[in-house]
Amino acid sequence: MATISLYSASTGMNALNTRLDVIANNLANVNTDGFKGSRANFQDLLYQEKRLPGVENANGDESPTGLYVGLGVKVSGTQLDFRQGAPIETGKSTDLLIDGEGFFQVLVEDSVSDSGVAYTRAGNFVKNSEGELVLANDLGYRLAGGIVIPPDATQIEIAQDGQVYVSINGDPQPDPVGQIEIATFINPTGLKQIGGNLFVESAASGEPFVGEPGQDQFGRIESGYLEGSNVDPTRELIELIRTQRAFEMNSQVVRAADETLRAIGQLRR
Repeated sequence: MATISLYSASTGMNALNTRLDVIANNLANVNTDGFKGSRANFQDLLYQEKRLPGVENANGDESPTGLYVGLGVKVSGTQLDFRQGAPIETGKSTDLLIDGEGFFQVLVEDSVSDSGVAYTRAGNFVKNSEGELVLANDLGYRLAGGIVIPPDATQIEIAQDGQVYVSINGDPQPDPVGQIEIATFINPTGLKQIGGNLFVESAASGEPFVGEPGQDQFGRIESGYLEGSNVDPTRELIELIRTQRAFEMNSQVVRAADETLRAIGQLRR
């Protein structure tokens, strides 16, 4: 009956609508520092098994194929793309970019993360009223490590290994005031997105590995740069067109199934 095709097409339209939402979010964040794009993955649903393959007939011949009718599609999940975004030179010493693997760690409320730590690739840090380095967003979460810039510091230098140095008036030798450590995950695509350019760990991501930048698997820190969004607008627009066309095709199936059911309903007349 056409009801199966009607249902399958409706699941296709619903899944494509979710993909459209994901594409729209990617394009909306094309200029968001440290943003990582996502893609919607699809998987087919259950099948009606009307005949098994390999069934023998009276002559002992086996049927080479079975008869299965699928029941549509669903979104199996959204997958984060952690390819590095393009570097953007700012010249500001507290703007930081991780060249390679890793996340900056910021301190958040326990209601946001059980560990009290969230992770980000956005390195736009500024000083707060206490001299602490914080994210330059509406929440102002503090950078982990307890780094405090003295009020009389005239210059801040952050090395590739995460060491933070400040210059004080009259002192030709920069003084170290802290160490920035970064974290990596065995499965970063399993991180939970909470907005504000932040991620928190989950059972799928595994526990973080924390270490100094430039050591082992950890990327280096580049001061004076920000990591741009890794969204490719051209690619997203192509995916947008493909999604629109697929949605239109599924809507045509709905119309065809509706006309078929109408014709069946008129057979009694």
